[in-house]
Amino acid sequence: MVQKFESIKTADQLLAGSSVLSRPAEEFDNDPSVEAMWAIKAMEHAEVYFNILCSVDPKFLKLTPHDDQIYKTFRDVFPDLKVDKINEDELKSDQGKMKWRPFCEQFKGIVEDYCFGTLLRADCEGDYSEANSVLITRIQFYAIELARNREGLNDGIRKKYKSKQTVKES
Repeated sequence: MVQKFESIKTADQLLAGSSVLSRPAEEFDNDPSVEAMWAIKAMEHAEVYFNILCSVDPKFLKLTPHDDQIYKTFRDVFPDLKVDKINEDELKSDQGKMKWRPFCEQFKGIVEDYCFGTLLRADCEGDYSEANSVLITRIQFYAIELARNREGLNDGIRKKYKSKQTVKES
């Protein structure tokens, strides 16, 4: 009963937090509670996505209604970017930001929550962990994961982690 109450309390807090998170960023100072809500939301997204990867052939995953446009634009702008192992410095360097910013901004108003902070696995063969997670924007996540899915780089995840997911659910 106590666990159920705690779950309800946590769900209520997350709902309250999600309404706060929809407010313009300019309204917030560096509030640790808001940062914690962002971190929780990013981790929940990561967990759901990884569970899906462990359950479904990634080639058939549809992440947004705009997958084809995102993938085509991504490969037009970044034709040689290796997406199997992401180098965070390449994404976040001044030169990387100059290239990524226009890519991201063209999806403003098209892809919901395109600029939300989202966790990406740096190495597509691994699970989410502190050492294997990079914080990026949602549209960058979609672009890179769509490339990984369509180019067969996420194919081994189901075989490698499915048994761990089954044990976790039991």
